[in-house]
Amino acid sequence: MIVALIVLLAVVLLATGFEMLLVLGLPALAYKQAFWAQLPDAAVVQKIVGGIDHTTLLAIPFFIFAANLMGSGQIARQLVGVIKALLGHTRGGMGHVVVGGSMAFGSVSGSAPATVAALGRMVYPEMRAAGYSERFSLGLLVASAETALLIPPSITLIVYGWITGTSISKLFAGGLAVGIVLAIAFSIFVHFQARRDGVVPSPRMGWAARLRAMWEAKWALGMPVIILGGIYSGVITPTEAAAVSVLYAIIVEMVVFRSLSWSGLFRITEDSAINTAIIFVLLAMGGLISFFVTLAQVPNEIISLLGHLDAGRITFLIVVNICFFIAGMFVDPNSTLLVLVPPLYPVALSFGIDPVHFGMIVTLNVCLGMITPPFGLDIFVASSTLGKPVAAIIRGVWPFVLLNLIVLLLITYIPQISLFVPRLIFG
Repeated sequence: MIVALIVLLAVVLLATGFEMLLVLGLPALAYKQAFWAQLPDAAVVQKIVGGIDHTTLLAIPFFIFAANLMGSGQIARQLVGVIKALLGHTRGGMGHVVVGGSMAFGSVSGSAPATVAALGRMVYPEMRAAGYSERFSLGLLVASAETALLIPPSITLIVYGWITGTSISKLFAGGLAVGIVLAIAFSIFVHFQARRDGVVPSPRMGWAARLRAMWEAKWALGMPVIILGGIYSGVITPTEAAAVSVLYAIIVEMVVFRSLSWSGLFRITEDSAINTAIIFVLLAMGGLISFFVTLAQVPNEIISLLGHLDAGRITFLIVVNICFFIAGMFVDPNSTLLVLVPPLYPVALSFGIDPVHFGMIVTLNVCLGMITPPFGLDIFVASSTLGKPVAAIIRGVWPFVLLNLIVLLLITYIPQISLFVPRLIFG
């Protein structure tokens, strides 16, 4: 009865618009008072602070800072320019450029909202000029940004790796494969939509012009090479790669392109610090929630319940997808991970599910939540960036929600898709 009241408290706080810090924190403290009153308050503080006392998490503020620097400067624009030179002439033209550009910017930012904000103003007018409808253009822009959560360096994968202790490098390798699969699904949809709407592709550029465009964007292309090449070669860790990406972005934007002033750098630093603080406050509270989940032996209770129901691996994965899908509609991605991963991850291991494979299932669900009404975060970022009504964007994302569900089923029940690249690289 007490547990039900605590859950009800969390639901009421969420429904009435309280900050996620309170939605997560107050029920956790209520649970402590109800069942672990003898636990010293100092232990609670220790769990909150200790929850973010991990060097792995240092990658998050660095990648946020790097993403904001590139989105405000010329690196993002040049990455899109290269993709346009390579794909603009194909059937679907600008639609493929949006998908490829989202992957390219995701490979240096790790953030879906940052991808929407950075690319939205650049590619949306060109999609409309190419002949795509407003509905499809908005839907594709919002949905394609999901690939940033899968293509390394993904902040979501870093958080999952921190919660579960899974290798970040292996998660990045798995995310690369799954991100490519999702992008291919979007590109196929773009191809058929372009044929139906009679979209005219851009004139084909000669290879000399393409090579020239790539050379002009050499500084922008250097970023993903440094990050991904450094991580997969073992020269630098993901955290070190994040720090290097910030230094590289500052030098390129301020010295090479001269697109960033000192006042602009100060503003971006301030915005990045605020975004980082929001995430780390949630992560700190998530450490406390994970502690109480362990004390309450929630994973063992779930395993016992599934055993009584004679539920197997397939049923468990269906339950996982349903839980994340519902949570994604109402709760931000980091909070979803902090609440659902601690109790479900040990159960996944008990069924013999690979941690990397489970991470891909979780992350793809988080991607789906980013574009799912009523509170998909990317929907509101696109609305703010492009000045479009939220209702118009929601109408455009529904086909992509269905496409995501199809890809999610493939990733869930064909683990080889998620594990092929990690096994190829790490054995």
